[in-house]
Amino acid sequence: MREEILVNVTPREVRAALVESGVVQELFVERASRRGLISNIYKGRVSRVLPGMQAAFVEIGLERTGFLHASDVMPNGTAPEGTEHSVRDLVHEGQEILVQVLKDPLGTKGARLTTFVTLPSRYLVFMPKGQGLGVSARIEDEEERTRLRSVMEDLTDAGTSGGYIVRTAAEGAPRDALRADMLFLGKIWEVISRQAATARPASRVYEDLPLGLRILRDLLGPDIERVRVDSSALCERMQNFAETFVPELAPKIEAYSGERPIFDLYGIEDEIGRALERRVPLKSGGYLVIDQTEAMTTIDVNTGAYVGHRNLEETIFKTNLEAAQAIARQIRLRNLGGIIIVDFIDMDEEEHRAQVLQALEKALAKDHARNQITEVSRLGLVEMTRKRTRESLEHLLCGPCPTCAGRGSVKTPETVCYEIFRDILRQSRQFDFQELLVLAHPEVVERLVDEESTSLAELEETTGRPIRLQSEALYSQDQYDVVPL
Repeated sequence: MREEILVNVTPREVRAALVESGVVQELFVERASRRGLISNIYKGRVSRVLPGMQAAFVEIGLERTGFLHASDVMPNGTAPEGTEHSVRDLVHEGQEILVQVLKDPLGTKGARLTTFVTLPSRYLVFMPKGQGLGVSARIEDEEERTRLRSVMEDLTDAGTSGGYIVRTAAEGAPRDALRADMLFLGKIWEVISRQAATARPASRVYEDLPLGLRILRDLLGPDIERVRVDSSALCERMQNFAETFVPELAPKIEAYSGERPIFDLYGIEDEIGRALERRVPLKSGGYLVIDQTEAMTTIDVNTGAYVGHRNLEETIFKTNLEAAQAIARQIRLRNLGGIIIVDFIDMDEEEHRAQVLQALEKALAKDHARNQITEVSRLGLVEMTRKRTRESLEHLLCGPCPTCAGRGSVKTPETVCYEIFRDILRQSRQFDFQELLVLAHPEVVERLVDEESTSLAELEETTGRPIRLQSEALYSQDQYDVVPL
């Protein structure tokens, strides 16, 4: 499958898109005003310890304190071996502690922290305070897994400290490349250790690579045909980085100088717009409805205009199969994380349910984020989880609606009219006035002078005072004022 990476650079923002066969699959956005914090390392100070939550809050120099759970604290410098530790035995208020960000701040929550520091490179993940050796489960060839393990065991026998995880990108990597990565990670840890020893509490001691270099480290591999960058400065920096760490792949990085904006090549700008909408159309005529909440994301599958050619069960099965592919792509494209509930259309045949579930699992196999899918529940729902690290595309690019404050709905003009009527009666009993002025949204005023004109006349008779209406275009639909004059 033809894959490429497109990188778009503007003065305060860098965007990258992973494209497979001309279709964008994943988007990455990094802004200078709010760079992601994942993998950053801080010298923190414990501000509060909460035994009831088995957690502590740690000041790391950000607006909100970070959250550190007991399970993410390394006791006595060694990894826990099945023993539960009280958070009070692990940390205490005022303690200075080296922590790494696991998850960016999301909504009202601070960053999720850990003391199990890890440092990634092209082929390896180094655990300075850990131990042991692991090989990525995505490397399925047993012979290759054995070779990699043997090479790493040989390299770590030389008295090296810490543990290592061999990444998927290491498949086929020569011994010298793995050794170079080990030396590189060792030097980084030396620098971090020195800076942490002298740094003030609540300060950063290590920052992860910027987006342009991070995608080379994490995504660039034999499957990627080329990387095109529309900034000559960033392209040169990326080429230098690749020549240092993956010289055989450096020729794949090229500067883009076309007249069309690079994200217009495969309609990526349009895809970004569609990825912010609730409704996702399917080619068959069906559609998905995706709703994000703080607790979970729900995805509903509907047949829509699709009527099929055989029978109802076959129509539903075909729609669900198509939806499974679309759902996997939307999850990656929108970077949905946490708990995800998928409501496929009910299927009577067990074999059809199994095939749809298998199609979803297969479509998510290339997802870089770890995910887990359960069986279909008794209610016909598919429950899954996906590791949530950075913010979703919607949370990154959008903010709460100033009109509905994120509720997703506003009061109807009819409801607002009745609220105005009650307010008029309330004002008439509390104040003396010559007339009442009602300021409201144009649609509310239109309803008052049309469908509710009789009720308004009755109120004028009841209060014995005229009621004047004034349309305010800048008011939201559920905003109004009743002013006694």
